Amino acid sequence: MRYLRRVSWAAVFFAVLFGAGEGRVQADEGMWLLNAPPVQQLKERYGFEPTPAWLEHVQKSSVRFNNGGSGSFVSADGLIITNHHVAADIVQKLSTGQRNLLRDGFQAHSRGEEVKCEGMELNVLVSIENVTDQINGAMKRGAAPVDAFAARRSARSAIEKASLEKTGLRSDVVTLYQGAEYHLYRYKRYTDVRLVFAPEQQAAFFGGDPDNFEFPRFNLDISFFRAYENGQPAKIEHFLKFQPNGVADNELVFVSGHPGSTSRLLTLSELEFMRDVRVPATLAFLKTKEVALTSWAQRSLENARRAHEDLLSVQNSRKVYDGRIAALLDPAIFVQKRTEEQDLQAFAKSKPEFAGDAEAWARVAEAQQKVAGIYVRKYLLESSSSEAALTTGRVPISFDSNLASLARVLYRAPTEKAKPSGERLSEYRDSIRDSLELNLFSTEPIYDDLEEVKLTNFLTLMAEQLGANDPAVRTALDGKSPAARASELVLGTKVKDVAFRKQLYAMKPEEMAKVEDPLIAFVRALDADSRAVRRSYDEQNEGKSQAHARIAKVRYARHGNAVYPDATFTLRLSYGAVKAYEEGGKRVGPFSTLGGMFDRSSAHEGREPFDLPERWLKAKKDLKAATPFNYVSTCDIIGGNSGSPTINRAGEFVGIIFDGNIYSLVGDYGYSDQQARAISVDVRAIVEILKSIYGADTLLTELLGRK
Repeated sequence: MRYLRRVSWAAVFFAVLFGAGEGRVQADEGMWLLNAPPVQQLKERYGFEPTPAWLEHVQKSSVRFNNGGSGSFVSADGLIITNHHVAADIVQKLSTGQRNLLRDGFQAHSRGEEVKCEGMELNVLVSIENVTDQINGAMKRGAAPVDAFAARRSARSAIEKASLEKTGLRSDVVTLYQGAEYHLYRYKRYTDVRLVFAPEQQAAFFGGDPDNFEFPRFNLDISFFRAYENGQPAKIEHFLKFQPNGVADNELVFVSGHPGSTSRLLTLSELEFMRDVRVPATLAFLKTKEVALTSWAQRSLENARRAHEDLLSVQNSRKVYDGRIAALLDPAIFVQKRTEEQDLQAFAKSKPEFAGDAEAWARVAEAQQKVAGIYVRKYLLESSSSEAALTTGRVPISFDSNLASLARVLYRAPTEKAKPSGERLSEYRDSIRDSLELNLFSTEPIYDDLEEVKLTNFLTLMAEQLGANDPAVRTALDGKSPAARASELVLGTKVKDVAFRKQLYAMKPEEMAKVEDPLIAFVRALDADSRAVRRSYDEQNEGKSQAHARIAKVRYARHGNAVYPDATFTLRLSYGAVKAYEEGGKRVGPFSTLGGMFDRSSAHEGREPFDLPERWLKAKKDLKAATPFNYVSTCDIIGGNSGSPTINRAGEFVGIIFDGNIYSLVGDYGYSDQQARAISVDVRAIVEILKSIYGADTLLTELLGRK
């Protein structure tokens, strides 16, 4: 909690909210749609106007990792760069107790040594089409939320299916502006993806938890993969060329990536829900999970290896949510949000064409109150996955257990597949079936002991939050303790076997009803309750979507098209400058150096987490100490941007986003360039380290396009 004590969240929020406010975009603010780029702002502030060709180049060079990160093509032969922490889950699954690639790193010295990654999917955005009129045209005016939701879901599925059949491209209808607009995104999929290079974990995450969200930073947070088609490296037309000269102080840069979600256009009532219900519920889960994993990981080296990525992820998320709740407990955000809403409502009331639209905020509040009453139950019983996650084709996370998540998707599959696509739960739509099946039948390892730890913790939390006498809790525990029940379910199930999963997936509903597997029986017993709470949640969100469409109409009339939608894990463009900032009355320069990393390690006597891999220590004398290592910019980013390329005016690769500083944690709710900064690995450090530490000459030749 060290960092929360020294940050004045009131100062941050007043800079964010009173500097910008709803509808008034501040300097360098925005996660912009590629089909609605901030052309005017860029011309006015930086004298740069992106051409259609430039935008297409950036768009088709950008890659979405379906495990929640971003990346970019960096060669014509399908080479992709992303963060090590985006790749870490994949690298860990490729590791064994005898060959720890996460700890020791990996380097393929030839194409033949590149290792295939099971269950991995990459998406490249090909086109965007506005389908708002088609979606809204399918709904009857004044329809009840339950009917409107069904009509919207059916229309969405039909659009996606028709697009998939016509183009062969993955086709997703994306909800924007909380339901005011709908855009059809078409993606090219890559499912044969192979690991090329990953540094040691300690080089990628030097400084560990103490340095997380801080600056200066000294992290080589990169990994390389290669996309293959038909068994050969994919031939790529659009990729970002490495610019080995890097960037300069105050230079304009861009970030092209896939921010996960933001809450900047929420209403006052929705923001209060975040403060009072959603963020505290998430924190409760994260903190109990962190304790459980930490305790288990300390029991043996193999436990530590198996839990490593889960533990790092939960620690990072816990810090993010600690920052969010601290920010939400500052009254400044609610004072400003109330002022903004009163302004928009007064504007609506003053215009005859918006008669009745001023009541939209009340409709959102009414629906949100109902959501608040069921949210914790929905979170615990149904899924912790966001709508964006449900539409990527990943298996939705249930009960914080890989096995339970697979079991639930498999149990529901026969019933859902028997329905028309437009009537199914979103994760079963025809348009993402291939992606779902890729994940369902992946051969990636699942560890029983780690599954027991996570499921025990979740069942305990479920009982604490809902009460031990809650019918769903009694059903889940079946008269046993959380630990005993988790052990019974994990050790007794055959869901871990891929052949069994394929058998279940091919069943008819009446066959699935007779399956005696304990984990299938577990999700079967909870299914009616789970579906009911999900249905109620979706219906209330439909009511909010309808009201938000009216609010968006008022906002557009008031402020024009200078408002970008909240993040949805779809491709966005941010821009800013490489720029220093002040902290505690002192200037924090925009660059760290390779030499600074060794100095920081020495200052801590090489103790964990400031220790360095042996090969780094041996190569110290060969490194150019003054080489810029990490740098900060005013680009507007959020979770999901990890691995996004940092790009210069020429459309060249000059770095890769891997984090934000502590002041960027407010970014879920607003933006200010006063102190918030995005942190990138500098391209110059990547080149120097690959050459002098790893001797990766073949990889460098491909990246730099020269011998």
